[in-house]
Amino acid sequence: MTKALFLADPYLKTATARVSGLTEEGGLVLDRTIFYARGGGQPGDSGKLGWDGGEIAIAETVKGDGGAIVHLPAEVAPLPPVGAEVELRLDWDRRHRHMRMHTALHLLSVVVPLPVTGGQIGAEKSRLDFDMPDLLHEREFIQARIGQYVDGDHPVTSDWITEAELDANPGLVKTLSVQPPRGAGQIRLVRIGGGETPVDLQPCGGTHVRSTAEIGTVQVGKIENKGKANRRISITLG
Repeated sequence: MTKALFLADPYLKTATARVSGLTEEGGLVLDRTIFYARGGGQPGDSGKLGWDGGEIAIAETVKGDGGAIVHLPAEVAPLPPVGAEVELRLDWDRRHRHMRMHTALHLLSVVVPLPVTGGQIGAEKSRLDFDMPDLLHEREFIQARIGQYVDGDHPVTSDWITEAELDANPGLVKTLSVQPPRGAGQIRLVRIGGGETPVDLQPCGGTHVRSTAEIGTVQVGKIENKGKANRRISITLG
């Protein structure tokens, strides 16, 4: 199992680790990592990995078997041996945009309080799909409300609950297409805002900014019909 350092501190840009395994596809498994593994609509991180005698570019990071996180090289090149100490250097600009986007999508799910049928996070454009037979809000209203939450400078934090606690509060899960991973006994919750009534509270394993103010300006695109009861709302960052 790879220790996911990004869960405790998504602002880590560099770290050291040891190679614990190599996959048949040429990927590297480390004992710990700052690279987010693709999942929940958020792309896997990219960056560089260096060691005594070499360096490779990491194109993407994905989930492996048994809790492993696999770092996929951008091209075929010599790899560090198992047991070698390596230095990880994150493509921070790309990751930080994903963090801003991901937190903004949580705000979008607050402004449009309907079941989420799908979503995708990108550095340039992101989206959520909603089970929305009839138009709930106009684009201008959605953009203005998200802007208010951004300007509110609400803190973004995370904590953990048991699977039993989640079962007792099924309304915390907003997504229909992706369910929180189970089996580890605990579920990670991301909270926006403080107090007994937060702006948002839902299971999420992704990376987020510390405060909604860090998101910056959010531009909402047109609302697209993607089926009889499915509507897509896309956002970009200013």
